[in-house]
Amino acid sequence: MKEHQVKIDYFSDLLCVWAYGAQIKMDELRHAFGDEVLIQHHYIPLFGDTASRIGEGWRERGGFEGFGRHVRDTAGAWDHVEVHPEVWQRNAPASSVPAHVFVKAAQLLEAEGELDNDVGSGDSTRPGAEELAWRLRERFFCDAGNIAERSVQEETAASLGLPLDRLRERIDSGEAHAAAHLDLLARDLHQVPGSPCLVLNEGRQRLYGNVGYRVIEANVMQLLSDPLYGQASWC
Repeated sequence: MKEHQVKIDYFSDLLCVWAYGAQIKMDELRHAFGDEVLIQHHYIPLFGDTASRIGEGWRERGGFEGFGRHVRDTAGAWDHVEVHPEVWQRNAPASSVPAHVFVKAAQLLEAEGELDNDVGSGDSTRPGAEELAWRLRERFFCDAGNIAERSVQEETAASLGLPLDRLRERIDSGEAHAAAHLDLLARDLHQVPGSPCLVLNEGRQRLYGNVGYRVIEANVMQLLSDPLYGQASWC
């Protein structure tokens, strides 16, 4: 770890369209700042129960069909991602939690040095667990795949060459669930309002929602230029 490095705690839900669209910003941060920035990914269950959040919460606006239209309209102005015409209508996941637990299993393996440092290609090369999360997002938003299903999760992991047996061990032992619980504690500690949300400067700065890349970049550059930024001063 560098002597001076900006740590970003990044909170998102794999089923959140705003986080899906924001991946390009995380990629640009890594490309622009390299190891001067450390992004730690946390997954929060904004869509922990889609039957209540969408089926009931959007009942008067068309339920899952209406929410699917909302997601397509939201992403329709973006030219860097694709959304399936039947998103949230076909194979709608009951919860984002199973996919989060699966990714947490990959994070545990990554921390133990059991995954390749980077996968993907070109400017989109990402750490293994982050690439898995991205591919799961694509499976849902692009392919209308039910990423709550273990078969879909494992197919996605296998396509990246990740060790399925080791992933299963981390899930079956409860370790991945424990790691997911720690993400909830971190969410509460930093009072994260939703997805996506970046927490910087030991919790002193929060950037929530559809925040532009230049705003994120400015915060990172300020912290890099002044390591004591935000701390109490005698002056």
